[in-house]
Amino acid sequence: MTQQSAKHAARHAFGPGASAPTAPPRIALVGVHGFGERHLVNLGRLEEAGVVELVAVADPNPPQDGALPDSVAVFNTLEQLLAAGPAPDVVILATPIQTHAPLALAALAAGSDVYVEKPPVASMAQFQEVLAAADASGQLVQVGFQSLGSHALPAIRRTIGSGGIGDVLGLSAQGMWVRTRGYFKRSRWAGKRSMDGTDVVDGVATNALAHAVATGLHMAGAHTVADVASVETDLYRAHTTQSDDTSVIRVRTIAGQTLLCALTLCAPEQGNPSVTVHGTLGDITFFYTEDEVVTTTRDGERRETFGRTDLLENLLEASHTGAPLLCSLADTGAFTSVLEAIRTAPDPQEIGAGHLTWEGGGDDAHPVVHQLPELMERAAKAQATFAELGVPWARSLPPAQTFAVDGHPVAEYQDGSRIRAVSSPRPYLHPVRTLAGTVVTDHQPLDHVWHLGVGVALQDVDGVNFWGGRTYTRAAGEYRWRPDHGSIVRLEEQSGLEGHLGETLSWNGPDGAPILTEQRTWVWAAVGPSAWRLTLDFALTPAGDQPVSLGSPGSNGRAAGGYGGFFWRLPECSGATVWAPGTAGETLTGESAVHGTVTPWLAWSGTFAGSAATLVFVAAEDSTDPWFVRVEGYPGVGQSLAWDAPVIAEPGNPVRRSVTVILADGILGTEDIETLISKL
Repeated sequence: MTQQSAKHAARHAFGPGASAPTAPPRIALVGVHGFGERHLVNLGRLEEAGVVELVAVADPNPPQDGALPDSVAVFNTLEQLLAAGPAPDVVILATPIQTHAPLALAALAAGSDVYVEKPPVASMAQFQEVLAAADASGQLVQVGFQSLGSHALPAIRRTIGSGGIGDVLGLSAQGMWVRTRGYFKRSRWAGKRSMDGTDVVDGVATNALAHAVATGLHMAGAHTVADVASVETDLYRAHTTQSDDTSVIRVRTIAGQTLLCALTLCAPEQGNPSVTVHGTLGDITFFYTEDEVVTTTRDGERRETFGRTDLLENLLEASHTGAPLLCSLADTGAFTSVLEAIRTAPDPQEIGAGHLTWEGGGDDAHPVVHQLPELMERAAKAQATFAELGVPWARSLPPAQTFAVDGHPVAEYQDGSRIRAVSSPRPYLHPVRTLAGTVVTDHQPLDHVWHLGVGVALQDVDGVNFWGGRTYTRAAGEYRWRPDHGSIVRLEEQSGLEGHLGETLSWNGPDGAPILTEQRTWVWAAVGPSAWRLTLDFALTPAGDQPVSLGSPGSNGRAAGGYGGFFWRLPECSGATVWAPGTAGETLTGESAVHGTVTPWLAWSGTFAGSAATLVFVAAEDSTDPWFVRVEGYPGVGQSLAWDAPVIAEPGNPVRRSVTVILADGILGTEDIETLISKL
């Protein structure tokens, strides 16, 4: 029992030998409009049950005559209310954000417990000040994150603790709401980051959908300031406000969990916000406004609805019996860390008019950001920010290097350091463009968020997954999540020549120990006025003195699933045609015909975002690696290093591979392709 709760238990003892309080606790409400109206309804319920007595309210805009019983004193300010004495047992604060801290300090100094609406304060400094005042006074401070009173939360903890969804991979919070122009006209502080030099920190994550953040943090085990390792913000706005209305917040906890919050007030339609725990055997999604839990595993879907403890009643019980608060001020330290990161972040970036549509008119008008539901789902699944996904209206993140041909930027080299651990972080190229600027790569797509542009990846390197996602094993005969993900990091760069990048890479296991050393070379140059070529050479050598097995799902028993080695993930492509030359002079056309074949080259043509382009994948002269091709499920091309059997890298005898890709604007025919190849 804390010092605070012990003090209250002694003052309001219940049980044998203790007399019950002679009168119910006296409550004062500061702020009777907006959310204060909900408190009035709740107080009416509790007063009718004889649990509390509403003795006073304070608001510069007093309630209408007759709206409250004559026994309730009405004041313009909390200062006047407290001066009239005696101090109420509990002061409820349903006031603008920037007033929370000074009003809470005044109530605590008067000897009252405090129930403060979210967010509890407008800065970390205020948080520390109010927390210190509460500790010094011995009073209690409950924060109005009502979802934390849900009985679903302990049930979710039990399911996770029993292994019901396996190991936790991460958590995501999603909220898609609609807010109109009129919403931001309801008060002077609405939509403000600051006002008259005073922090307000209104915004989608700190106020409107703050419950999503607070609930997600709670489910991730992050309560206090000390529980948070880092907070990253990616803030945007479509409304003409100071504050963000469409944002991603990524929180990493000291315990190693990651919470990705994707939140917006610019959705096409209002939806129920939720927090999902992603596990290796299934997911648990908590729709906190409904107290509904949906558990999804391979056995199916289970839906349950739970009750909820009222936070004011919990505060009263804590005051009387010393029971723990469900949402104490100290336990909102993690949330305040998020608020502080948002408060100190650069101003939200405006989402350009070309990326949104305004619906409705006048004060009922509201912006809808294009394709936002899919983008938010993709962000949550990849644990990535909008900027990291390369969303067109998001901030531009500088690549490690840019490849250019005749002054045209044609590829951006990413070091992979921002990729989540279970996607096997590694360097890659994205976006890659034709000379006319058509983008012909994708990364972290919704269907396979571990697909990363153009690069080298293998799913089985002595049992370590350098591909990302689930691992296919012969023993299981299926894909399963395993704690086996490695990462590929740059050790050294050898550059200096135009159109050339050489680098030394280390393939490290889950424990960080090196397994392979790679020498990789990129070479790029023009091959005509509307085409350029990209050549990738790589050599894989054991980092130690023992051989290393290089395998794939195919080498582990999955028929025709031998992907791994060089891989190119394409973006969505309409009218896609894939073909290759056959051994008898015929043309092989379509995925089923070319997948698994060994041919000198393979071509892909189609329309990417309205522009036609052709990619020609040219194998090395002595290559016997089959092509891996996907068209229907997703667009991708690879050259399989270990199609149906592992390849062994010996110390001093590296495994070497080379492939060249020609990128051309327009739709090319076989004769055009052979002409370009002859120029190589």
